[in-house]
Amino acid sequence: MTRIASLTVQTTDVDRSRTFWAALGLDHLVDVANTDEPSTGFRGFTVSLVVAGPATALALVDAATAAGGTVLKPAAKSFWGFGGVVAAPDGTIVKIASSSKKDTGPATRDIDSVVVLLGCDDVAATRQFYVDHGLTVGKSFGRKYVDFTMDGSPITLGLYGRRALAKDAGVPADGTGSHRIVIGGDVGDLTDPDGFRWHPAAVAEKA
Repeated sequence: MTRIASLTVQTTDVDRSRTFWAALGLDHLVDVANTDEPSTGFRGFTVSLVVAGPATALALVDAATAAGGTVLKPAAKSFWGFGGVVAAPDGTIVKIASSSKKDTGPATRDIDSVVVLLGCDDVAATRQFYVDHGLTVGKSFGRKYVDFTMDGSPITLGLYGRRALAKDAGVPADGTGSHRIVIGGDVGDLTDPDGFRWHPAAVAEKA
């Protein structure tokens, strides 16, 4: 079963980026590296943090903004639940959300799951690329959305149409240059059809 151990975000300001990810309690999953590769606009991916309820989502949005993040979508109720979207100082777009519209307990800092969503020019083609490299599809909605079964993985993977993903994040879809992210996992050293890079990284088995 394929797993993702970490994400490496690339930035021109390593210290600010590290402060941001530490504020979310994700510094054990998100590495930071310096880069001078050009990048403009939407970088083609988001990181989704799924939490138990609105109070926790709001607490994490507040922590993210206090650590230098910029609100793209204020935390609020929606048709699907409750959440908000924040841009990290390094440009990574982070969606913090709960499927619940009501709290069943006090706010915590617990994150139930971390999902990296890749924006694709052709979801079906990228889906097949990952299947060919050993990933197992969990859910698939035609050319709109795919998620992969990654039991025991600290980070999971989903595919979304690039324009739809940008709209969900609250930003224009246009962007050029580097994605400024490298996915660390056990699929080897490769680059997918949309230019997202992977490097080998060991993933500890879930106890």
